[in-house]
Amino acid sequence: MKDLSRMLVLGTLVMVTVATPAARQQSAQIEPEAMTALKTMGAYLRSLKSFQIDAVTTREDVLDDGQKVQFAGVTKLLAKMPDRLLIEVASDRHDRDFYYDGKNFTLMAKRANFYATVPAPPTIAALADALDDQYGIGLPLEDLFRWGGPQSRDSAVTSAMFVGPSEVGGVTCAHYAFRQEGLDWQVWIQLGEHPLPRKLVLTTMTDDARPQYASTLTWNLAPSFSDATFTFVAPKNAGRVVLTDIKK
Repeated sequence: MKDLSRMLVLGTLVMVTVATPAARQQSAQIEPEAMTALKTMGAYLRSLKSFQIDAVTTREDVLDDGQKVQFAGVTKLLAKMPDRLLIEVASDRHDRDFYYDGKNFTLMAKRANFYATVPAPPTIAALADALDDQYGIGLPLEDLFRWGGPQSRDSAVTSAMFVGPSEVGGVTCAHYAFRQEGLDWQVWIQLGEHPLPRKLVLTTMTDDARPQYASTLTWNLAPSFSDATFTFVAPKNAGRVVLTDIKK
């Protein structure tokens, strides 16, 4: 989950408060209930043919002196499985669009009015891997396309537990906390017939400041779109740049 440490998806603060030895011992256990919930959610996400997400995000960056600063943002994602994707990201620091039409991927930096287009593999999951491996680019919320699949990081989990019932935006959820090397993460999963992730929090444990990323998700499982929605058309006077292949 390389990109989780940059972006997307997860973190836990359950044991940050003064923990008893018993609580610390519990945090090192893997509860089957928590892992089952994660797999059930992943299987449900893979069954979706199309969906739209509006995500409200916050991200903490750590300055050179160790001080943390927080940035807010909104991410809009529209996916038609397995090979159409549009992501719009607007935050305090970035304003970017990601287009994928099954053949090409385009990254548009709207504030700078520059874009880059490269050939793309035939699925969203393969695209996420290729962008990470070749260009060091992480797709926002990319783990939604990996959970429970071949690229899932379930085997990396060293601690998993059910925290308790919760509510996110008026939706009843079950709150789970997980841990893996260098990363603590939390997910709130909607109860009922649609086990959707409604909130994600990640905490980077490799930094003493413990910066966090959080995202609250609103879902639409019947979005309207056409194939043209996912096709990039360069804005007037936009400049084209070349993505640098980090493997070369």
